[in-house]
This record gives sequence, C-alpha cells and structure tokens, in this order.
Amino acid sequence: MKQFSKYFFRFLVVLIVAFMVFFFWASSSTLNVIEYKSVSELENKVMPENDSIFSIVTYNIGYLSGMTNNRAIAKPRQLFDKNLSKVLEETKRVNPDIIAFQEIDYNASRSYNVNQESEIAALGFNYAARTINWDERYVPFPYWPISMHFGKVVSGQSIISKYPIKEQQRIVLSRVADAPFYRDAFYLERLAQVVKIVIKSKEVVLINIHLEAFDKQTRVNQFEEVLAIFNTYKNDYPTILLGDFNSRARDKDAVIQKMFAMKDAGNAGFDINNLGNTFDTKNPFERIDYIFYTKNTIEYVSGKVLSQFEEASDHLPIEMKFKLK
Repeated sequence: MKQFSKYFFRFLVVLIVAFMVFFFWASSSTLNVIEYKSVSELENKVMPENDSIFSIVTYNIGYLSGMTNNRAIAKPRQLFDKNLSKVLEETKRVNPDIIAFQEIDYNASRSYNVNQESEIAALGFNYAARTINWDERYVPFPYWPISMHFGKVVSGQSIISKYPIKEQQRIVLSRVADAPFYRDAFYLERLAQVVKIVIKSKEVVLINIHLEAFDKQTRVNQFEEVLAIFNTYKNDYPTILLGDFNSRARDKDAVIQKMFAMKDAGNAGFDINNLGNTFDTKNPFERIDYIFYTKNTIEYVSGKVLSQFEEASDHLPIEMKFKLK
C-alpha cells in the first residue's frame, strides 16, 4: 500500500506539473504587446470617388466562419474561401470609403492563416488601423472538436479606409470581474478602437467597439466606458460610434437604450418600428450592431443593413452614407 501511495503521489505531481506547463504555454502570447496596435499606409493608392457623400460600414465578420461561429462544428478551408469570396464580391459592389471590422483574423490557424484584413483592403483601401484583442497559442472554444483548439489565433478589430488615418488608440475595456482564472486567461479583450481619419481636411473620429457578449454587468460597465469616450469627442469632432454592441434593441432594459435616448446622436439604418436585424444571418432575429453619429457635425444621407452579405458571417453589416457639415 505504501508503494502504491508513493507511485500515485509521484504520478499526481507529474500530472500537476504537466498541466501547469501546458496552461502557461497555451495562454501565452505570440506577439510583443507593442504589436497590438498599428497603422499602415498600403500600396493601393486608389483615389476615393466621392467628393461630398461618404460611406462607412461596420461588420462583425466572425473571422469568416459564417454560421459555424462559436459552434462545435468542424470548419473546413472551403468554408472560409467561399465566405471570403462572398465578402470581396459584395464589398466591391457596395464600395464603401471606410469599413470597421470586429472579429477579424490576421494570422490564425482556425481560419487557415489568411490575413483577412489584407485580402479585403486590397480592393482599394489605402490605409489600415489594426488592434489585436486575441493573441493565443491555444483556444479552448468552442469545446469541440478538440483538434481545432491547437494553433495560434491572432485576431482583433480593424478599420480600413480610402482616406488617411492620422492616429489610433487601443483602449482595453473592463473584464468580467468574477471570471475563474482559466477563463480569464483566454478572455477575448474587449476594445474601443479610436482613430482619427482625415476626410477633406476635416478630422473625423471613429470609435470601433465589440462589447461583452455573455456577461450583462460587464457589458454595462464597458458601455459606460465607451460612452465616456464618445462624450470626450462629440463636441469637438464629427464622431461616429459603431460596432457590435451585443445589446438588443427590443430589450427595454438593455444598455443600448441610453444611446437611443441621446438627442444629439443619430442612429443609421435604424427604425424602431421596423428594425433591420443583424444577427444571426440564417434567420435574423436581433439588432445588436449599430452606427451612431453626431448630428451637429454629420448630415445623415441614408443607411441600411446589408443583407446581401448573407451567411459569410453570423452578423450582417450596416452601411451609412453621410456628409460632413
């Protein structure tokens, strides 16, 4: 019995050490923190066609996994190739001046190491601002198949633009306060990506966000932080707040109601009596993505949900056309 206990104890120690080594390896980053934000001038050199009416799109692209996003379903290379082809085709037709992405992959094994930002920017966008919020060697989500957990994921939020991007801030929002350590180690950082874009000699502030999906109190906390950022700029700059808020328009208790109540903020492609739903794309039943803008400095021309993108993501993009006052 003593011999058994001795070997069992040794086995237990080895098992604990192996788990700790694996955990620290799996949750370690692949990049230096200074690489978590960047602004690039690309080589496309395409002159914008518009001279007074501009267009912007927000799109949670779901790393091009379509309706398999966050689901325990195998994701073959053909799925990503098909969805990328669809996004390129429809983006070319819409021809926006600026696109703000959430959940876009730069070099991730889960999406077969395709730089999705570069592929889409090659359509004729001259500038790109990138903020990384997920840099992992191992991602245990969704929980099946296990084979898809291995391989690095570098993902985040991007803004690509035909107009110069002057500067960028990467603001990390609140985390889930009571998350267990093993969940917190793999937490997708929620960001406010703040950039200034120069359009016809005017500086326009864009705030691209992706709020917490699964914990309501954390989402409320993050929204209050984002609202403070919006209020910092809204009186001095034409300001656009856009992205995936994960807050339902029909929920009277949802934090998004605060934005609806703001008299100095417009809401693009939105009619409370006839909501254009953005999630999911197989059977859209919720509006959780939005484009808000400052009424005093931006003249709203038109806006709509771009349903023609179909199931390239589990979200549909929104477009706004606008003028600067």
